[in-house]
Amino acid sequence: MVHPDAVRAAISRALPDATVEVEDLTGGGDHLQVKVVSSAFDGLSRIRQHQLVYGALRQELASEAIHALALQTSTPV
Repeated sequence: MVHPDAVRAAISRALPDATVEVEDLTGGGDHLQVKVVSSAFDGLSRIRQHQLVYGALRQELASEAIHALALQTSTPV
């Protein structure tokens, strides 16, 4: 289990300009929906964008504190 604020902080450390929304889908803290908007994604494929976010959450994913992650990434409009 991981608190949404911890997820938000981890992503913000890796992508300082990011706007991050985290929703706990089940109330257990291990199934999350995350939306990340960052200029760092400009020119990157969706796969590479997701890899940047996964990298920021490497520890939480490896320990299975996050079991499922629905991820949406985009650049600012």
